Amino acid sequence: MLPFIKRLRFISKNLGQTGLKVSELCLGTMTYGTQTSEADAYKQIDLCLSNNINFIDTAEMYPVNPISAETVGRSEEIIGRWISANKSRRSNFILATKHSGKGLSHVRNGAPIAKDTIQDAVEGSLKRLKTDYIDLYQFHWPNRGSYMFRQNWKYDPSKQDKKITLENMYECLVTLQDQVKKGNIRHFGLSNESAWGTANWLRLSEQHNLPRVATIQNEYSLLCRLYDTDLAELSVNEGVGLMAFSPLAAGLLTGKYLDGNVPKNSRKLINKDLSGRDNARSEVAVRSYLSIAEEFGIQPIHLALAWCRTRPFMCSSIFGATSVDQLPVILESVHIDLNEECLDLINETRAICRVSVFLKAIPTAKLRCLKSAITHSVANI
Repeated sequence: MLPFIKRLRFISKNLGQTGLKVSELCLGTMTYGTQTSEADAYKQIDLCLSNNINFIDTAEMYPVNPISAETVGRSEEIIGRWISANKSRRSNFILATKHSGKGLSHVRNGAPIAKDTIQDAVEGSLKRLKTDYIDLYQFHWPNRGSYMFRQNWKYDPSKQDKKITLENMYECLVTLQDQVKKGNIRHFGLSNESAWGTANWLRLSEQHNLPRVATIQNEYSLLCRLYDTDLAELSVNEGVGLMAFSPLAAGLLTGKYLDGNVPKNSRKLINKDLSGRDNARSEVAVRSYLSIAEEFGIQPIHLALAWCRTRPFMCSSIFGATSVDQLPVILESVHIDLNEECLDLINETRAICRVSVFLKAIPTAKLRCLKSAITHSVANI
């Protein structure tokens, strides 16, 4: 029996410039087939669709936690069996999946995204998903690499060959156009992409009348706000929406991992530092955001997800759950609206947390000198 929750309000968002409308929350499926059983996955899909969530995201490489050659494609297969048993409901939701990028040995021996890989990848996803079409087909990460997953300070684009990169983009867009004409895919999106990369995909599509980027799926949360820089401006001006993954920072923003806690069946049992998210800086920030949630009388999950909704470039926030029992509290976030006082406090807290962690990392002697310098500078403003 499915958990009972009151009927959710539907806040629709534009899927880029496609004309499609999607829910502000998107069901993520990356644990289907590892941490999440097939039976539980079916319940999650049923519960979401019956509560105004019309957006489901997956990928050919899923599930994760862990990623293995034996499980590649299993998440799509589970969704496909649900679709096969519920054919009349296929038109009730937007389905997104992803083509794996260069370097993942379990998929096509790590081959890069190219004109020669797209057709087979699309047809493979269609077969596993047991559907005639994919609403949003995304490239999971760029062949040239990405600064996502806390690689931003080490990311070095100096060895890229611009000519080769642009030729590959053009060839991929031509091949995607063929897939659109065949009816296999409807729209095209990116993931783990940069402002430069997105701008060039857009430029080429407009120059040659090829499929236009509808969305970017990048990490975004109260703990990861890289998107607020150049990509925010690009998103708004070009009509390319953000599909935010890890809006709860892999569960950190729920507070469940504080004080060394590692709940049963949680991701941290498999991924100790949550792919670099769990560190001294994040702990300070999480405690601060939990205090804000308490002050305004809302749950931390609701604070994190409702905040994402306020961002001007947001298309949808992708949430995941290892169990259907986790869904009601997540879905009920759509009823929460944050006022200006709360939003201002969030921004102030972010600035304070950054300074606080920075100061803690400085040796005492240097810290005294720094404080003296700051005091002197302020006095002379």
